[in-house]
Amino acid sequence: MAAILLIGGTIVAIGATLGGFMMGGGKPMQLIHPGEIIIIAGIATSIVLISSPFAVLTRLIKDLMTCVKGVDTTKERFTSMLQLLYEILQVGRRKGYIAMDEHIGDPESSSIFSKYPTFLADPVAVEFLCSALRPLVDGKIKPDQIDAILQTELKSKVTEANKSAETMMYLMDSMPGVGIVAALMGIINTMSDLSDPGVIAKKISAALSGTFLGIFSAYALFGPLGVLIKHNNSAAALGLDIIRVSIASFAKGLAPAMAVDVSRRALPSNIQPTGDELEELIKQIKQA
Repeated sequence: MAAILLIGGTIVAIGATLGGFMMGGGKPMQLIHPGEIIIIAGIATSIVLISSPFAVLTRLIKDLMTCVKGVDTTKERFTSMLQLLYEILQVGRRKGYIAMDEHIGDPESSSIFSKYPTFLADPVAVEFLCSALRPLVDGKIKPDQIDAILQTELKSKVTEANKSAETMMYLMDSMPGVGIVAALMGIINTMSDLSDPGVIAKKISAALSGTFLGIFSAYALFGPLGVLIKHNNSAAALGLDIIRVSIASFAKGLAPAMAVDVSRRALPSNIQPTGDELEELIKQIKQA
């Protein structure tokens, strides 16, 4: 679905632009000038390379691929996460924190994690959950101190994740100026030879196409991609926050069922299971 929306939206933007241009008597090939495209593409690439440290650049590539694949934001994903959290916290309640070590020490072979392959396929969420429970299992901190640690870690992850989106938004802000640079280069080229009026018209047309491509790419491509990256990062961060809330609530003394219910209430209404639904899922786990 994510790929369909991304490709479909891009096609609509290009189609509407070209359609309106052609309705006014324009020809699509009038917008294609290799020299202007090389200038704009080259400067856009240099902006990304210069403004992005290697870690941000690799993150940007990963986030752009995620834009195509999409992020699972379904109710089923978060409901499954609540079930997993309940099971792992129930182990800690019945047998003590140390009993959770066999599950967080090797999630791949855990009898609990193996029930939730979708969660297990998300290495960031798995690492965050295991890392969050580790201080409790090792007894290195007091239970009521865990929330502050998890909030700090989550804030750091969100800041790191948003750097690629910031790069895209900076690129969006820069592209109209890049289009102007391409246009100015075309005007300079035009002014160097004013002997043939027909050639002058073609060169000015090419120069103006550079301005068009810069503005179009900024607001129809790079800007929307930057916003989409932010949305995807927010969806990923929501899953981590659900883990944080559950563990922090459990550490403060709430029963596992109540701890995951607190997390349930933190979910947006469109993907939030009802209290009755969560209670029914917990009953099924107990019966199993």
